[in-house]
Amino acid sequence: MTKKRWLPLVAALSLVLGGCASTSEDTSTTGVLPLVMPQQPDQQLEIALAKLSELLQVPDLSDEQRARFLYDRAIRYDSVGLRTLARIDFTRALQLQPDLPDVYNFMGIYYTQAQEFDQAYEAFDAVLELDPAYSYAYLNRGIALYYGGRPQLAVSDLETFYLDDPRDPYRVIWLYLAELNTDPEGAQARLRYNRTQLDDADWATGLVDLYLGRIEPGALLAGSRSGIDNQRALAERLCEAYFYLGKKARMEGRPQEAINLYKLALATNIYEFVEHRYALVEMREIAEDAIQQAEAANSAAE
Repeated sequence: MTKKRWLPLVAALSLVLGGCASTSEDTSTTGVLPLVMPQQPDQQLEIALAKLSELLQVPDLSDEQRARFLYDRAIRYDSVGLRTLARIDFTRALQLQPDLPDVYNFMGIYYTQAQEFDQAYEAFDAVLELDPAYSYAYLNRGIALYYGGRPQLAVSDLETFYLDDPRDPYRVIWLYLAELNTDPEGAQARLRYNRTQLDDADWATGLVDLYLGRIEPGALLAGSRSGIDNQRALAERLCEAYFYLGKKARMEGRPQEAINLYKLALATNIYEFVEHRYALVEMREIAEDAIQQAEAANSAAE
């Protein structure tokens, strides 16, 4: 690779890895963005991890008991972002008891985050083989298909998930995001209809209104504090708001703003939320898009 070609690639990667400061010049989300103290593991969680580690040292546990303790420890590791440790425990749990749909579900999520899509599909297929009523497998497989470039199949899964509870704003949003890749006009029309089924008093309904242009980003963020009295709840709402604001910015051709917003979502440390899990995937895709554009520009110039 020539030096001339290398420099744009470095620039593309630095777009993702650089600072997250946002100004009124490079973002339409104007004003001072609300921040929250990054959530830290509480003492009870640390105690639970210690106890589970002690229990796993007991020599005469049955395979079923050991698998259960490994699973319990894994979900706690996952909740604080220790996903490598979580994945190790989930894998060991499956070796001991290979009929745990919850574990396959987590493994599918990890494969999706790593963009190992074929393995993700297999994991979610295993969930539904073991438990056909496992609703969230449709969400998670739908998201994997969405990021894996299989939009029609993504719509099918996310519609199944949506129909299980049409009053859930998050189901409405993910179905809309998937449908945008197959029928943009129809997606917008269906979003307007699905909005009529939602509760105006639900804070998350504002996220749907964001995509309908009924609420400005500043108003959405200002309303994030409404009706809550603790930092954890605020962090959860901001994690969601920043992710969906980032999605909107990216769709509207503002990748730098999207990156800044995804970084703010990640900064909440709400590791178990879908929005936190896939913010980094979004950033990686933006970097890959920038690299492809740089390579195309260099090829045209040579």
